[in-house]
Amino acid sequence: MFDSSAAGRLPPGGAGYRRRVPVQLPMPDQRPLRAIGLRVLVALGLLFLVALVAYLGRDGYRDSAGGEIGLLDAVYYATVSITTTGYGDIVPVSDEARLVTTVVVTPARVLFLIILVGTTLELLAERYRATYRLRRWRSSVRDHVIVCGYGVKGRAAIEQIRGQGIAADGIVVIDDAAAAINRANADGYAGVLGDATHAATLREADIDDARAVVVAPTRDDTAVLITLTARELAPRVFIAAAAREAENAHLLRQGGADSVISSSDAAGRLLGLATHSPRIVNVLEDLLSAGEGLDIIERPIEHGEVEASAVPVNRGELLVAVVRGGELIRFDDPRAGQLRPGDRLVCLAGRPRKGKAEDPEGAGATSP
Repeated sequence: MFDSSAAGRLPPGGAGYRRRVPVQLPMPDQRPLRAIGLRVLVALGLLFLVALVAYLGRDGYRDSAGGEIGLLDAVYYATVSITTTGYGDIVPVSDEARLVTTVVVTPARVLFLIILVGTTLELLAERYRATYRLRRWRSSVRDHVIVCGYGVKGRAAIEQIRGQGIAADGIVVIDDAAAAINRANADGYAGVLGDATHAATLREADIDDARAVVVAPTRDDTAVLITLTARELAPRVFIAAAAREAENAHLLRQGGADSVISSSDAAGRLLGLATHSPRIVNVLEDLLSAGEGLDIIERPIEHGEVEASAVPVNRGELLVAVVRGGELIRFDDPRAGQLRPGDRLVCLAGRPRKGKAEDPEGAGATSP
């Protein structure tokens, strides 16, 4: 039953909260904290190296306070020397100590500064690169698919979309869980961290230029709110929504969804069918796996097919239905027997399975 009590996980501030939501783009596999930690260890190593050298040659150094050079004094000298502070209270006075300062301390000081400045510049450059990539992404993202929810349904939908030839940069994921967005980034997809029921979040995903919106949250009430918001912002975008309960499907249609899938009912039908016709279930699963095996496709009619009575056999396709003027005409309808200009064809098409090769003799697929 439709539950109107909550609208998913909202960010702090309640339903009226409208902060700008960040877009997170997939990044190369880098570990900045590990790199910075390694540099800190190198810097500390240089510091202790200079302190050790100064302590071992402490007889060649003079303390302006007149005391002997101890281990703490050596560490102090190394710190003020390598950071170029140089108070001058501990100085090398012997030739050996001055030679060590020239050969060891000065190069260590230069290397220390390189590490310090280099790390700072790298952090600034990384921030600039992230800003530049985001601007370039915003200027180039067009005709993309927005997937609201990166759970089981959302990931399965993306897998199917990718199987239809859509590249990873043509998909934008919206989720209010940081872990889900991080996972989407790791999988190569841009992500928007925020609540998809908010107009600001959908605008951040550039819904105005999207080709389709997939609504796949965990709750039906959240799905309805997302659908209503998306339809208000983009009246012409195609919206496909999932409903856990079949009795909530009409709410999604009334909210503007073009296609509604009842996940619970669909799974239940397949379970019931599997009890007496398991091979049929295998065929249906094959049809639902885009890009290999049997595919069900929709395509425009070609010039040579006009006035034809069937799809040419040499295309390896089997006509299932004809879309004419927005109406779906099944293959067994007499009107589907004569194709007309402007028709779109729904066909079954065979594709080689991944890792398989088709047998030219027609004996089936064989391993390479």
